[in-house]
Amino acid sequence: MVKLNKESDFIRETKIGGKNPVFLIAGPCVIESFELLTETASFLKKTAKEKNIFLIFKSSYDKANRSSIQSFRGFGIDEGLRMLADIKKEFDLPILTDVHLPEHVEKAAKVADILQIPAFLSRQTDLILEAAKTNLWVNIKKGQFMAPSDALKVVEKFHKTGSEKISICERGYTFGYNNLVVDMRGIDFLRSQNVHVVMDITHSTQLPGGGEVSGGEREMAQPLARAAAAVGVDGFFLEAHPNPPDAKSDATNQMYLKDVPETIDYIKAIDMLVKNYNSTDNL
Repeated sequence: MVKLNKESDFIRETKIGGKNPVFLIAGPCVIESFELLTETASFLKKTAKEKNIFLIFKSSYDKANRSSIQSFRGFGIDEGLRMLADIKKEFDLPILTDVHLPEHVEKAAKVADILQIPAFLSRQTDLILEAAKTNLWVNIKKGQFMAPSDALKVVEKFHKTGSEKISICERGYTFGYNNLVVDMRGIDFLRSQNVHVVMDITHSTQLPGGGEVSGGEREMAQPLARAAAAVGVDGFFLEAHPNPPDAKSDATNQMYLKDVPETIDYIKAIDMLVKNYNSTDNL
């Protein structure tokens, strides 16, 4: 039997956990241009409405963890947040973005509805505490070096501030060199401990390092989505781009925008079977 975690209030009167349907976090990896944000947000909002799935739009104003010093990082916090604020207003979408430093949290929280802590920073106590104090929902990527039981220590840090608005995001565990493996047992374990779990289906297909940029196997994103939906999760995270090979970040693992609708169909159909909630959607 699938272990269902506790029901929690999320954002915009949405509930997650228990038998509630999954939500979707999606958008381009990094802000490359305002035109890219507009095109992607327009497509994703239309798709989310058609598929009846709650959407949070995401993109990063700064990719501070790039492999190479030559890699594109984005527009920086001020210009990046300005563009995300414009997208939020134009499309009436909740926004998620990454924060890398404690001193960035307050400024990002004025625009974002959800803050995200990158995987390599998932043990940075000061950053976690500062994000928790905003009283926003915080999605913390589970580090590639972190066992599921160790993620509970991250949750404990977060709860020390008095906030329970946290989800742990699975994005694969380092296995040998230049590879990631998702252990589906970890998802079930965390949810059995009443932790909300988000499955990142695109970063989990990365082949880290091994050159100037990380490789990836985007064709494996959908199989991972189906598997995670069968185990039972609270939400899904994916990065999508109109033409991923031309993307300035994560070109090998971002999903083609055109493939997002079919992916949603799969995860919703499986999620419905697993959680046994009522729906009149046409899947």
